[in-house]
Amino acid sequence: MYLTNTQSLAITARMAELVGAETFDRLFAGVEFRETDGDILFAYAQGNERADEMEDTFALCISIIASDILKRDIEVVMVLPRVPKGHPDLQ
Repeated sequence: MYLTNTQSLAITARMAELVGAETFDRLFAGVEFRETDGDILFAYAQGNERADEMEDTFALCISIIASDILKRDIEVVMVLPRVPKGHPDLQ
């Protein structure tokens, strides 16, 4: 199920409130909470390091917030690096 823009922004806003401006700007700027598959939420961050740190440090918080906003259980949060447009991996 693809998330609506409103749902994605709601999760982003709640995370911003939780982690504060400095951490949000460093890790969450440009994050996109895009879709669910069963109890898995897929998010896309800018870069491998951001994706890894976001998943390692904040997956539980994201799952709790997403479960509340989406009104369904989210047990797993997978944060993947966003591949830039025109990148060879898209070919």
